[in-house]
Amino acid sequence: MDLVKVVESENLRNSYPEVEIGDYVKAYLKIKEGTRERIQIFEGYVIGRRGGGISETFTLRRISYGVGVERILPVHSPKIDKIEIVRKGRVRRAKLYYLRARQGKSARIAEKL
Repeated sequence: MDLVKVVESENLRNSYPEVEIGDYVKAYLKIKEGTRERIQIFEGYVIGRRGGGISETFTLRRISYGVGVERILPVHSPKIDKIEIVRKGRVRRAKLYYLRARQGKSARIAEKL
C-alpha cells in the first residue's frame, strides 16, 4: 500500500454526520487562548465542499451584523469538536456561491422534507 495513503487513513475522522450542500449546521470549534481552550460555535449554511481524503474542506456562510462571513473548514481537522446538523436544505446546485449576492428572503434555502 502507498505510504501516503496509510498516513492519511490514520488521520481521517468518520465521526461526523454526512454534511451536504445547503444544510444549516453548527460547527463546534476548539479555540486556544493562551493556556485556556474553549469551544466556539460557528453556525451557517454549507455553500460548498471540495477535495477528497484528508484535504477535504467545506465552506460555511452566515450573516453577522449585516456582513457576510465565510469560513473554510477542513473536514478532518482536530480543531473541530463536533458538527451538528440543524436542518437539511433542498438545493439543486453543487456550489451555492450565488447566496453571496443575495439578502433577506431571496437568500433563504428551502428545507428538505
